Amino acid sequence: MSAAPHIAFYEPRIPENTGAAIRLSAVTGSHLHLVEPLGFDLSEPKLRRAGLDYHDLATVTLHGDFDALLTAMPASRVFAFTAHATTVYSDIDYRPDDVLLFGPEPTGLPEEAMSHSRVTDRVRIPMLPGRRSLNLSNSAALVVYEAWRQAGFAIDTSEGDPS
Repeated sequence: MSAAPHIAFYEPRIPENTGAAIRLSAVTGSHLHLVEPLGFDLSEPKLRRAGLDYHDLATVTLHGDFDALLTAMPASRVFAFTAHATTVYSDIDYRPDDVLLFGPEPTGLPEEAMSHSRVTDRVRIPMLPGRRSLNLSNSAALVVYEAWRQAGFAIDTSEGDPS
C-alpha cells in the first residue's frame, strides 16, 4: 500500500466517476470509501467499464451512511471538498490516514456533512471564476496525487512488487 490518503465519495451518483475512482484506488493504493445511498448498482456495466480490470486491485468499502464511515475511521482527519472554502488543497500537510471527502455531482456535499464535528476543514481546488465544479474523479485524483507526492510516493514493499 502507499502513503496516499483515503478517498470517500458521499452518495455518489455517476457510475463512471466511481469506476474511475476504483482505478485511482488501484494505482495509488488509496482506500476508496463509498457512502450510501449510491445512485447506481455496483454491478452496473458503466462502473465496470470505467474501472477496467482494476476492480480486484482496488480496496473499496461500502458504508451504510456517513456516520458509519466516521465510525470506521475514528482517528482520521476528514477534509470536506467544496468550491465554497478558503483552504486550498495544496496548502495541507496530508497524512496517510486522512479522509478526503467528496460530494456527489451535481450538488456537492450537503451542509450537514460539511459542518459535522469530525470534519477537520473545508477545502477547495482553485478554478477560474464563474466555473461551478471540476469532475469528481478528477478532483479526487488531483488531491490524492498531491498527498502521495508529499509522502515521496512512498510504498510499502512488504506486500509485494507494486508494478
